[in-house]
Amino acid sequence: MTLDELQPGVCCTMKDMTADGALGQRLMDLGFCPGALIEIVRNAPLIDPVELHLDGYHVSIRHNEAKHIEVEA
Repeated sequence: MTLDELQPGVCCTMKDMTADGALGQRLMDLGFCPGALIEIVRNAPLIDPVELHLDGYHVSIRHNEAKHIEVEA
């Protein structure tokens, strides 16, 4: 399953990332790497962005970016 499919309050572990190029590098720079623990904090009222708790800090990404992150709930 991918990160954009999860609801607020769910915790998961990152398994893989399908993004490459600049987007893949940006996500890795934000801390998205296999084994990372991620909690979905909330979704914005108009869908984007989704707020996540990742490695002790909060990060917001778009749903079209979150669909590239494969997770295990």
